[in-house]
Amino acid sequence: MALPTSASAARLRLLTVPALLLLLSSAALLVFLILPSLSPSSSATTGHLCACSPPSTHTTTTVTTTTTTGSPAPVTISPADVAWLKDQLASNSLLAGGTAASHDAWHRLRKGINPRTREQQLFDINRHHGISHYPDEEASNHTALPCPGELLVEEHHSNYGEPWAGGRDVFEFLANASALTPTDQVLEIGCGTLRVGLHFIRYLDSARFHCLERDELSLMAALRYELPAQGLLYKRPMIVRGEDMDFSKFGDTIMYDLIYASAVFLHIPDKLVWTGLERLAGKLRPQRGRIFVSHNIKFCSRLGGDECTRRLAKLGLEYVGKHTHDSLLFNHYEIWFEFRRPKV
Repeated sequence: MALPTSASAARLRLLTVPALLLLLSSAALLVFLILPSLSPSSSATTGHLCACSPPSTHTTTTVTTTTTTGSPAPVTISPADVAWLKDQLASNSLLAGGTAASHDAWHRLRKGINPRTREQQLFDINRHHGISHYPDEEASNHTALPCPGELLVEEHHSNYGEPWAGGRDVFEFLANASALTPTDQVLEIGCGTLRVGLHFIRYLDSARFHCLERDELSLMAALRYELPAQGLLYKRPMIVRGEDMDFSKFGDTIMYDLIYASAVFLHIPDKLVWTGLERLAGKLRPQRGRIFVSHNIKFCSRLGGDECTRRLAKLGLEYVGKHTHDSLLFNHYEIWFEFRRPKV
């Protein structure tokens, strides 16, 4: 066999050095992967120690929430949404006409469900001091926000004469009509138990919803039940008990993009309504801001068209027009009257 020449030997050395480096790298990687499996496990050496506290009969759970920013949910249900739901109802053979043939037929559909009326639920809550409760020495109240039974069974959902679901209809109309954005500032005059307000609070950024309400029971339902039950305490709405159109607690520099009164001015003397408008006109954002009043504006029409227009102009307001909005879930419509503040 012929011996390699000096030139070929040099080429051989050049070829073997990279190969040698590759071999050494592979061996190091193999050792790195094998060593952990050969060492004793941490659980074996520590005897399964953990930082756990001894079990107790009562625990408190702290939940940390993370707020992410992104596009807000759409305000209005689209025709495609409605079509999808109708398809789901049809594919599951659910009540073709939307209602059972009779009241008894509706209740027969419940089968294995254990129905309880609000009255029965309230009786059980009062009798047992809650649904499930701690016995004997643990019987003290562990509830963070104790709530009256009447609110827990949602009796307040029937306080205002229309289905609770109608609140969503009002929100959809007002949010669309005012081109509302999450950063806008909103004031409701007479928010009651938040049938409408809940939807605004959920949609708006924190602290952007204000409300003036005079009724104590309504405020109890709003603050002691609805906000905690809906998980909206973090939104920090400013809900103030007051009457006589006193908005001073909301601050002197606040500017509103939307002010609305849903079926409220009907029950207030005309003179007081005008007092409220006078106090709010300067707090309505010029040009873009809107005031909406539902049902009728007899406080204005009773004066006569010309006199009403004159008084509005004196306050720096003008009448924009009348709107009719249909309900999504039940046969009902609502009339709204729109006002704005012309550009200063």
